Amino acid sequence: MQPDPAHRAIASLQRLSEVFTTRRQQLAGEATITEAQWRVLEEVSGENFLPSMFARQRAITAAAVSRTLRQLSEMGFVKSTIGTDDGRQRLYQVTAKGQRAMQKIHQAREDAVNSVWSTLSARDLTTFAKLSEQLAERLEEYAARH
Repeated sequence: MQPDPAHRAIASLQRLSEVFTTRRQQLAGEATITEAQWRVLEEVSGENFLPSMFARQRAITAAAVSRTLRQLSEMGFVKSTIGTDDGRQRLYQVTAKGQRAMQKIHQAREDAVNSVWSTLSARDLTTFAKLSEQLAERLEEYAARH
């Protein structure tokens, strides 16, 4: 017996989510880092990185973020300095080695986009994007109510 369309769509979405997770792990591994380290490295490369804010946004502990930053520092991907305005604040910066790792990840991701996504029609991609956005909004609203 075929599952109903809603449950089939849920199963497809779960499969897609798992494939994305696996692919993110592969991409991080190509740069010799973990997925968690990649997330932090990506954030550090942006402007005004604050470990405590990053921890809150990701619902992880500040200690976990500190541990990851320490690992990245030991690997030579990130360096930290003491803030000039506030000696209690650390400023984080991606090193050249960290930038090379990020470039490697971005290039591998772009290759995958060109290989997988670019072969789909613009119409299919637009339809998928709209449906995904609607579904995300509905799930967020449902979760907020419950």
